[in-house]
Amino acid sequence: QVQLVESGGGLVQPGGSLRLSCAASGIVFGPTTMSWYRQAPGKQREWVAAITSTRTTDYADSVKGRFTIYRENAEKTVYLQMNSLKPEDTAVYYCYAGRGSWGQGTQVTVSS
Repeated sequence: QVQLVESGGGLVQPGGSLRLSCAASGIVFGPTTMSWYRQAPGKQREWVAAITSTRTTDYADSVKGRFTIYRENAEKTVYLQMNSLKPEDTAVYYCYAGRGSWGQGTQVTVSS
């Protein structure tokens, strides 16, 4: 059974940084493309970033240059380093491993 556990969310001031983690189990992690999505209140869930098995990365335009996705295969963990955070980054952030496998989400709130 696939299990994805996110952590690292919290309250941060505009301009601040957070690092989210997603620990995976029940999957063959190395070959799996891992993604981060987010959902703000009253809005649809949106894709944020992805990293392939060969560590090719891609980002939504709204976070490009501020967020970095990376993975540690030995730890079966994918990270999202978020810098220069803005209030509009406030959302629940979800990890996704494909085939309908989602984590429970971690709340990120950017506010002064």
